[in-house]
Amino acid sequence: MNQLKSSTKPFDISKWEVKEAWEEVKANKGAPGVDGQSIDDFEKDLKGNLYKVWNRMSSGSHFPPPVRAVAIPKPNGGGTRMLGIPAVADRVAQTVVARHLMRRVEPIFHPDSYGYRPGRSALDAVGKCRERSWRRDWVVEFDIAKFFDSVPWDLLVKAVAAHTDAVWVNLYVRRWLTAPLVMPDGSLVERERGTPQGAPVSPVLANLFLHYACTSRSPGIVPARKR
Repeated sequence: MNQLKSSTKPFDISKWEVKEAWEEVKANKGAPGVDGQSIDDFEKDLKGNLYKVWNRMSSGSHFPPPVRAVAIPKPNGGGTRMLGIPAVADRVAQTVVARHLMRRVEPIFHPDSYGYRPGRSALDAVGKCRERSWRRDWVVEFDIAKFFDSVPWDLLVKAVAAHTDAVWVNLYVRRWLTAPLVMPDGSLVERERGTPQGAPVSPVLANLFLHYACTSRSPGIVPARKR
């Protein structure tokens, strides 16, 4: 970790960025991915494992393994929702990209946007709704069915490219979008759209897509229809 950057790599990613991403992944805890490696296992050779993530990301050779799919029961007996759990090393790599994107897109998001954003919570949203209920006697509520499963990749990639010219960010976002799912029964499912709920990079990608889908400020992007 002594050398923060390398002039011999095609992509300018610092080792410090990878280390900070690891600290975030560790704090979030989480289960192992398809390789069975836990947070504790990864930490046993932390220096070596972080070097591998940095070396592969900065050279363009990081290819994500399949994402482990886990069915999570919905509240009140409403069925299940599928979470995607990437491998720990891949979560570190995703967090590097997520942090890069958040620095660029957080300032443009609507002040009333509360989902999956740093320093904001569902309780903050409830508080704002309560405050406004004193001034309005009506409420509009809607939900996007299976949003994380249905985001169109072409529009999402355009949105990312509109906010960063970092080739490595766009490269890895494309690779993560196309990573297949390993279902609970062991079968491998190729995906054609969506970004797995539970992956570190998914929240900022989802919010970026919604920013353009719900406004007219679009870099060649049209609102996606609910499917």
